[in-house]
Amino acid sequence: MRILIVEDEKEIADGLSAVLIKEGYQVDMAYDGLNGLDCLLSNIYDLALLDVMLPKINGIDLLKNARREGISIPVILLTAKSQVEDKILGLDTGADDYMTKPFDVKELLARIRARTRITKNPEADQLSFGNIRLNQAAQNLETDMNSVKLANKEYQLLEYLLHNPCQILPKDMLIAKVWGFEDDSEYNNLEVYISFLRKKLRFVKANVEIKTTKSVGYSLEAIN
Repeated sequence: MRILIVEDEKEIADGLSAVLIKEGYQVDMAYDGLNGLDCLLSNIYDLALLDVMLPKINGIDLLKNARREGISIPVILLTAKSQVEDKILGLDTGADDYMTKPFDVKELLARIRARTRITKNPEADQLSFGNIRLNQAAQNLETDMNSVKLANKEYQLLEYLLHNPCQILPKDMLIAKVWGFEDDSEYNNLEVYISFLRKKLRFVKANVEIKTTKSVGYSLEAIN
C-alpha cells in the first residue's frame, strides 16, 4: 500500500515516513501543495496525509482540486488548527478524517488502518479477470487448474493491471506505482517483471495475457 505525505515541515514528514515504512507501507513525500497536487493526480496512491498550511497551494485547495479531478482515495488532514469550524471546512471539502497537531502516532496509524480496511468476506481478498484470481492475502496467482506464488513486485504489477483491465497503462505510471518516483534505477526492470508475469500466467493456463503497446505501456487483455 502506497501513502503520500504532503507536509512542508521536513522533520515531521521524515518522521512520519520512517514510522509508516516500518509498518510496511510504501511512502512518497511532497513538501509543498503544488508538488503534492501533481503527485495526487498521478492516481497511484491508496491514501494521502495532507498538511493544511502548505506553501504554494494550501491543503484545502489542494484537496478541492484533487476531488474535482476525480481522485477519490482516503485523505487525512493534519493541522495545527483545532477550531470546530476548521474541521468542518476540511471534512466538507472532501477529507475523510482530521487530526490536530501534535497527535499520537499510534492513533494516526489506527486511523490509517480504519480508512483503508477492506470488509472481510470470502471474495474480499481477491481480484479476478477472465479465469485468473489474485489471492491478495497469500499473494498467489490462481486458476482452477493451478496456482503460483508471486514475488512482491510481480504482485504489485498484476494487482494494478487487474484494477484496470483492458486499459493501456503507461510505463511511467506502472513504474511510479510499484517503484516510486524516486527510484529511477528500477526503470529497466519493468520489462523483466512483465516477462516473469507472462510466464506465470502461462503456467496457470490463464485465458488472459499482458499485451504490449509499443513505446506506450501494457494492458491486461482476454485472449481471443
